[in-house]
Amino acid sequence: MVGNQKSMVKPDVYRSLGLSDQEYQNILKILKRKPSNTELAMFSVEWSEHCGYLRSRKWLKTLPRTGKYKTLIGEDSGGIILDDLAIIFKMESHNHPSQVEPKQGAATGVGGIIRDIFTAGARPIALLDSLRFGPLSQAYNRYLFAGVIDGIQSYGNCVGVPTVGGEIYFDDSYSGNCLVNVMCIGIAKKNKLVRARAFGKENSIMYVGSSTGRDGIGGCSILASHEFKAGEEKRPTVQIGDPFTEKCLIEATLEAINTGYVVGIKDMGAAGLTCSTSEMAQAGNSGMDVELQAVPRREENMEPWEIMMSESQERMLICVKKGKEDQIKKIFLKWDLNASLIGKVTDDGLVIIRDNDKIVAQIKAHSLTKAPVYDMPYRRPRYLRELNKLALSKIPEPKDYNKVLLKLLAALSITDKTRVYEQYDHMVQTNTVVLPGSDAAVLRLKGTNKAIAATTDCNSRYCFLNPYRGAQIAVAEAARNLVCSGAHPAAVTDCLNFGNPEKPESFWQFKNCVKGIADACRSFNIAVVSGNVSFYNESPQSAINPTPTIGMIGILNDINKACSQNFKQEGDVVILLGYCREELGASEYLKEIRNLTKGNAPQLDLVLEQAVQKAALEVIEKGLVNSAHDCSEGGLAVTLAECCISNKDKMIGVNINNLNYDMRPDALLFGESQSRIILSCSKDSVEKIRKIAIEFKAPFCVIGKTGDKVLRILKAKEKLIYLPLGNLYEEWSGSLKKKIEG
Repeated sequence: MVGNQKSMVKPDVYRSLGLSDQEYQNILKILKRKPSNTELAMFSVEWSEHCGYLRSRKWLKTLPRTGKYKTLIGEDSGGIILDDLAIIFKMESHNHPSQVEPKQGAATGVGGIIRDIFTAGARPIALLDSLRFGPLSQAYNRYLFAGVIDGIQSYGNCVGVPTVGGEIYFDDSYSGNCLVNVMCIGIAKKNKLVRARAFGKENSIMYVGSSTGRDGIGGCSILASHEFKAGEEKRPTVQIGDPFTEKCLIEATLEAINTGYVVGIKDMGAAGLTCSTSEMAQAGNSGMDVELQAVPRREENMEPWEIMMSESQERMLICVKKGKEDQIKKIFLKWDLNASLIGKVTDDGLVIIRDNDKIVAQIKAHSLTKAPVYDMPYRRPRYLRELNKLALSKIPEPKDYNKVLLKLLAALSITDKTRVYEQYDHMVQTNTVVLPGSDAAVLRLKGTNKAIAATTDCNSRYCFLNPYRGAQIAVAEAARNLVCSGAHPAAVTDCLNFGNPEKPESFWQFKNCVKGIADACRSFNIAVVSGNVSFYNESPQSAINPTPTIGMIGILNDINKACSQNFKQEGDVVILLGYCREELGASEYLKEIRNLTKGNAPQLDLVLEQAVQKAALEVIEKGLVNSAHDCSEGGLAVTLAECCISNKDKMIGVNINNLNYDMRPDALLFGESQSRIILSCSKDSVEKIRKIAIEFKAPFCVIGKTGDKVLRILKAKEKLIYLPLGNLYEEWSGSLKKKIEG
């Protein structure tokens, strides 16, 4: 008999672990007896929303898993095959820990996602991060912002994986619940990959890495699976990371995998030892027998349930071929890491946990990993009925478009983020070709003439006003950013950040965002190979805007054709691919200038989007253009300004004099119509580009020419914008510093 079965488990005990009354009754039916304390703890973490995906799993199954590139879908990460290489990548959230303890929350988010990559057998080569904060006018948001950036740079720089890109947005909805989404990319020979599986009766189970402590206990069940309440203090559930140990762990793990003796390996992330034992056994259709006394620990008198729930960092579980334990142990000891034999693989499907040979847990692996699936109610939010209404006739035109453009360039979601990414070592490993600040990062694949481009994208205001279309735009814009760098969009990882799924209006947002991602990815014929769901992102004031962050990679067939957004030379012709529409809904202009979040997300025609992208990619690959830049937040005027000033060492002005659109000037300048790309090229290439655009049925228009040190935009003969580049750069580059300093 397992544990003490005489006394009843009181409801306040299992409820404190996040289990409902019905879930506890289900556990009784599964075990046909009362659970021990250790078993109850194990069920609580594996059946948490963070690990078990109880409320999201039904909808995640609708995402496409195949696409134009051969895909790899693993237990902890996914990827694609490119020739003899595997490109492994994934994005995850560390939102709740970062809200409680920003530096350690962000740092351990970086460490955790890196482990998901190298435990697949891939060497991590790059990080990207997508960050969301409340307004920096609030002191606590400034504290969160500084702590998160410090955590990312301190861990990433020390571990030797460059942070090469990402995005930072600011919105009132993130006050009280910031978002920290981190993406990692790794490279491996495709024949060197391993899975998070344990199989082969009598094969050994080894614990490697750091020792186990009490940090992070209940992190996934208590912290990440519930919304924040007023006055709550959850600091003990935040883990502490050590990047130097992680660096050693990377090298030791890849060396161990290279021996051929590793059957399977899994990071002890969320749910720690519970997750790694049960999920490796289930994935391998096997069982596991583990002795806790063999687990290295750094704190005394730890209870078995504490060891099983601990989320101490830099730890992994390895299934090793029987008889090869000493060879694997020597590798980890050489890197000054723990390496302890703690159990063996069985064939009965049971996860048996012993403490000094006394059984404290005995559960079928599939019972732990097969969490309940809930069919959640959903309802369109009533507020959309009014918010989606936007009468442009009732919005006054500004008197000075120059002032509007300067204010938009200073808006925190648009302004220059150099102050942030200059803290990151984005050149370590010497793979970075296009540096942070352009539409996408570009990374060389050493030994080949190919490269990877990567980006993260999501406009949460679009998703708030129209979740389905907003999520589609996130996919389309990510693909557009990759195309502007010269890459073929290849595959997606997502990080789905939402409020409380038990509230029908929040779940409606989630369901529609997932459908938008699925439909857009199928349109582009790209797979979703990995991802993460983060629910309960709420404070007592409000839920966050729905934020389905898209991480996407693309493939450059020729690294020499990599493209960036800044104008390169004077006298180039400037071309617009795509249409300008009279739409201002959900725009940065409305938010910053009129303090309005209203209207609908911009229109999106996926046929037009693909026509524009295919034409742009063709002309970039043929070497016909000198720059390419996606038109997004802030509209056409902001896009042109960024083309002029984003390379401070060679700022080049532009004269735009051919915008023949019959619409309001503010909509023309600052509307955020989709499917638009700005190109610059020599005059000799214009007709070649025109023919290619016609071939792909992409709208084409020559709108001006580069030159001088001024941004000039005319409509007919009306001068809408006339600003020296120095003025533009001053507002764009100095705004973040002013806000950080309060």
